Amino acid sequence: MFRVDPKQAFADHAARDPQGAPTLSAAAEEIIARPVERTYSSTVISGAAQAVEATLLMLLGYGIQLAYVPPGQESFYLMVVAGAALLSNIGFNVLRTHRIPAYRKVMGQIGRVLAVWIGVMAVLTAVIFFFKAGDMVSRVWLLAWFISGTVLLVAYRLLLRGLVQRWTEQGRLKRRTVIVGGGKDAEALIEQINAGADKDINLLGLFDDRIDERSPEQVAGYSKLGKVSSLIEFARRTPVELVIVSMPLSAEKRVLDMLTQLWVLPVDIRLSAHMSKLKFTDKAYSYVSGVPVLDMADRPISDWNLVFKWVFDKLVAIAALILLAPVMLITAIAIKLESKGPVFFVQNRHGFNNQLIRIYKFRSMRTETLDYSASKQVTRNDPRVTRVGKFIRKTSIDELPQLFNVLKGELSIVGPRPHALQAKADNQLYYEAVDGYFARHRVKPGITGWAQINGWRGETDTIDKIMQRVNHDLYYIENWSLLLDLYIVLMTPVSLIAKNENAY
Repeated sequence: MFRVDPKQAFADHAARDPQGAPTLSAAAEEIIARPVERTYSSTVISGAAQAVEATLLMLLGYGIQLAYVPPGQESFYLMVVAGAALLSNIGFNVLRTHRIPAYRKVMGQIGRVLAVWIGVMAVLTAVIFFFKAGDMVSRVWLLAWFISGTVLLVAYRLLLRGLVQRWTEQGRLKRRTVIVGGGKDAEALIEQINAGADKDINLLGLFDDRIDERSPEQVAGYSKLGKVSSLIEFARRTPVELVIVSMPLSAEKRVLDMLTQLWVLPVDIRLSAHMSKLKFTDKAYSYVSGVPVLDMADRPISDWNLVFKWVFDKLVAIAALILLAPVMLITAIAIKLESKGPVFFVQNRHGFNNQLIRIYKFRSMRTETLDYSASKQVTRNDPRVTRVGKFIRKTSIDELPQLFNVLKGELSIVGPRPHALQAKADNQLYYEAVDGYFARHRVKPGITGWAQINGWRGETDTIDKIMQRVNHDLYYIENWSLLLDLYIVLMTPVSLIAKNENAY
């Protein structure tokens, strides 16, 4: 997979204000105006389907045992049931029955599922025979589980097929996709996508920098929506999950230029190999609707990782709100007693994929000096900050209301800190001062992060300080894991004590 060095990613393409991005075409604006249905991850669906299927088989087998077999052997039967369910799941995956295309079929899917189930029962029967364990296992139980398991699997797979067909018709399983490139290459790519058996691609249009006869405004019925640079604005105004690059491998400079422009977006980027004369082994390719592609870049956190992070965020946020409720209540009272005005300070900041979010903080400044745009950074002994404000800023207590942003899904517990829109370093806006700045927004921003526990919190008055923050944020994005999130959460209180010299 192609990887961009965060320190050199945008040497030829500085990060820009989205407002300064090229104007999109009328066709692109029309697509942006359409309502967008929420899509489901096929990886999560197949994983959940496996877990539910195995659980149902185990509950069925163990339930029959409890109803028919005399008590005393529950642990033995539980071990047998769990082993058979696990072996069945392995067989289902070997025969590729847990795939979205497989779920759409009837006879092919059910035939393979029943073949695996019959094979597992045959293996279980053989094991019982060879180990002379017939006295330990009820034949009535085994036969009843086999027959009822057969009925269960058929019914479950028919139900699963119905759900997948319904989601397919609703477009919930189609990945919103754009093609970078045009002309004959793009036309051949579109034909292959449309001919694919999976039909899991919702193709929106094309982006191409060429404006001559090699790149017409319409290709195979799809409009050219703009130049490659305008794709950044397009993807921030309407969801895009996949970018397929229709360029020859020999066009190295064009491909690299495209990657350095689009790397800031939270999308999967694939280089189509449909026209390439170079042939690699099958393992070198992945496939999109039957088209061989080379993986160039992936969304940082997706599929099950997105689910795990969502659960982690909600659990930690709820626990923190319960444990820190007394601290938050005392802080609110102290703010009210010291100065007039609201307890909370609400400010617009950039969130995931550069979307605007409103974050909550405890008010630390006098009401008449509140700076909603953060055009002037808080400095040591800043007269705008109240006495209570100095303490809660030093200890980061002012950030605690952002736990509600986490529950709303706008922030994560851990991630790059969201910066104020007009925040500056050395009189330069952050995104003007640091190349690749917007790559921080490929994941949700967080209350705490890798930069913060490494001492890069508080005032960022120099370009070097904001560069250090950005580099730490990009490191976090490239190396994310749940264990890293947990480590950052545990180290945050330590860093507040040991590394708070820049927090005013």
